[in-house]
Amino acid sequence: MPSTFHDMPRSRPSTPLLDRIDDTAQLRQLDEAQLATLADELRAYLLWSVSQTGGHFGAGLGVIELTIALHYVYQTPHDRLLWDVGHQAYPHKILTGRREQMLSLRQKNGLAAFPRRSESPYDTFGVGHSSTSISAGLGMAIAARLQGSDRRTVAVIGDGALTAGMAFEALNHAADVDADMLVVLNDNDMSISDNVGGLSNYLTKILSSSTYSHLRENSKKVLSKIPRAWELARRTEEHAKGMLVPGTLFEELGWNYIGPIDGHDLPMLVSTLRNMRELKGPQFLHVITRKGKGFAPAEADPIGYHAITKIEPKPDQLQAPKAVRLKFSNVFGQWLCDMAEHDPRLLGITPAMREGSDLVAFSQRFPQRYFDVAIAEQHAVTLAAGMACEGAKPVVAIYSTFLQRAYDQLIHDVDVQNLDVLFAIDRAGLVGEDGPTHAGSFDLSYLRCLPNMLVMTPADENETRQMLTTGFLHNGPAAVRYPRGTGPGTPIEPTLEPLPIGKGLISRQGQRVAILCFGTLHANALKAAEALDATVANMRFVKPLDGELVGQLAASHSLLVTLEENAVMGGAGSAVNEWLQAQGINLPVLNLGLPDLYVEHARPEEMLAECGLDVAGIERAIRARLASLGDA
Repeated sequence: MPSTFHDMPRSRPSTPLLDRIDDTAQLRQLDEAQLATLADELRAYLLWSVSQTGGHFGAGLGVIELTIALHYVYQTPHDRLLWDVGHQAYPHKILTGRREQMLSLRQKNGLAAFPRRSESPYDTFGVGHSSTSISAGLGMAIAARLQGSDRRTVAVIGDGALTAGMAFEALNHAADVDADMLVVLNDNDMSISDNVGGLSNYLTKILSSSTYSHLRENSKKVLSKIPRAWELARRTEEHAKGMLVPGTLFEELGWNYIGPIDGHDLPMLVSTLRNMRELKGPQFLHVITRKGKGFAPAEADPIGYHAITKIEPKPDQLQAPKAVRLKFSNVFGQWLCDMAEHDPRLLGITPAMREGSDLVAFSQRFPQRYFDVAIAEQHAVTLAAGMACEGAKPVVAIYSTFLQRAYDQLIHDVDVQNLDVLFAIDRAGLVGEDGPTHAGSFDLSYLRCLPNMLVMTPADENETRQMLTTGFLHNGPAAVRYPRGTGPGTPIEPTLEPLPIGKGLISRQGQRVAILCFGTLHANALKAAEALDATVANMRFVKPLDGELVGQLAASHSLLVTLEENAVMGGAGSAVNEWLQAQGINLPVLNLGLPDLYVEHARPEEMLAECGLDVAGIERAIRARLASLGDA
């Protein structure tokens, strides 16, 4: 296996055994002794294919053996296999008929970055967000039982995803309905236990065997008629297993816990899964894996190699380095540290997005004021509400698509009580190759309807910093939403001065058409306006809307155009429509934004073009509306 990033294979590796596998029925025809060779070939192919396309990296390498064992033992796709989040599903895609399509991964009209029901019958549940697999798998298991089907259900969930409350809600319910399903805990961070070895494997073979299961159940029936004897036996078994295996919590929830076992030991995995497939009731298998297994840099730095960009060919000639521009998340990270120095009341909260939201420096400089709550968005929001009740000034750094998961807490715990919580909302708008599950398409719509919420949309890096200060100093809940990636390169003022709330400004003066822009499509608006000689207004605030500016533009133009990287339905453009209607102003309005559909994965510029939000699309839409008004 390659030991450095540059040692990754540049040409397709030889994989004769893997090339024979186009579906899992062919996989199950292999001798068990061939599985180790298949694992080596699958790992080599994954290394090569992801180096060509980019994508999630370390998680897939860590589940090579587990993926093979699951498809080898279970009769997929008849048996249902669910992958939580889906970062680790590339080996699954390769083994289920999509090997030769892997070079289209995350590209327009190519394979999705996550499991998709429309892509393959093997993708039994569409994912992208974490902690849904046990709930969905439980639903499938219940349906199978009601249908009289012999289908088995397996949900694979990581130790990170298991931190979410939803996962424990499902674990609790599954035991209540005595569902026949298996949950595989893919523990790749040793966060629960590192109890892997000969004794543990020996216990696993015993505890997963049908003999043990029958003996256990028959003993229950006999001893249950003698209450004191049954209670003694139950406590003895629980105490013995609790000393030797870390499954007491799951046993108390009603699951038969097995493990932990080595998730890279194929014979052990196959043997254990064969035994567990025949067991009735809720079964829980704990496997220990290493993220990035087989690629030394990824094993050493699982966070850095969580995902990679594709490896570009080396240029023939030296090229001048491109100017470095800050990402919007970097602007936030720097502001957070600066404001924390200025105001000791500031506390930073993230639901397991320290690196993605750029809180690394803050966590190091202010460890007592930094709170990573794991994958628990609901808890993050209500935690902030509790802090605010006591006079703190919490800042919740969260992706737009993840804030959706805490919407009730946003309303009930923060907005109803008008608490001082600032939401720094990253990944707003289209996010590119990760597709619709990760797009921040709806936050303006679901934020602007909340009575106390201040909602801001910066056009560039400097406004992002200014608006973060504005929201932090504001008395009440506030949100600043900004996109993934870099901005236009606007110089950033180091001050911590707020903007006047609810005030936009004119960026370009033109005639006939006024483009009211909310957010970072401002640069595209300016370019389109040059061709149209249109006015451009940087609206800045979705709520409160600058009604004075809207009225001024309505009085001096024959067409208003609203522009936003958010769903048109209920978004910032709708706010403008509502204001005009309330004022009795009857003027043509063109609302440009994301259409009423999920925009499929592609490069961000391709997605914008598909939605008509690139420069050409904006100009084309405006000219078409002018033509319909007889004002071409």
